[in-house]
Amino acid sequence: MLGLGKREFIELFNRMYLPIRNYIYYKTGNIDLAEDIAQDTFIKVWEKKDEIREKTVKVLLYTIAGNLCKNYYEHQQVVFEFANRFRQSNNAVSPEFELELKEFQHKLENAIGKLNEKNRIVFLMNRIDGLTYNQIAENLSLSVKAVEKRMKNALDELKKSIEYKI
Repeated sequence: MLGLGKREFIELFNRMYLPIRNYIYYKTGNIDLAEDIAQDTFIKVWEKKDEIREKTVKVLLYTIAGNLCKNYYEHQQVVFEFANRFRQSNNAVSPEFELELKEFQHKLENAIGKLNEKNRIVFLMNRIDGLTYNQIAENLSLSVKAVEKRMKNALDELKKSIEYKI
């Protein structure tokens, strides 16, 4: 059977929320983060509710949860490396740097929000969901070249929007 109705989704949520949250908690050791990622997992399932097969939904939940954890830690690694490079050059993180880092993150979030919708979708599918250009092309019924062009446009727009120098 293909697709989940509202009732089936609620039953799935009631049955699987705690196991998914616990799985994420075991991976992260952070209950608040686990709850956030578990909620994001179910949001992604709801967004794909019409394409889901009942037999594979459990595997899908764990796969999405695992990917969201991975994405979270990859993002944290980028932030850590950025801060670490700055520390190495200055030997200490000043309060000014912390403020600049927060301002940069705010600028980045705003710039992503201002992207053209088509470019933003491709950018987030690649950078947040970790999908390859081929996977994005398949999901959006586009050619790989179209995905590449949208990603290039998104990156160009972000570079123009964010004028940040270390």
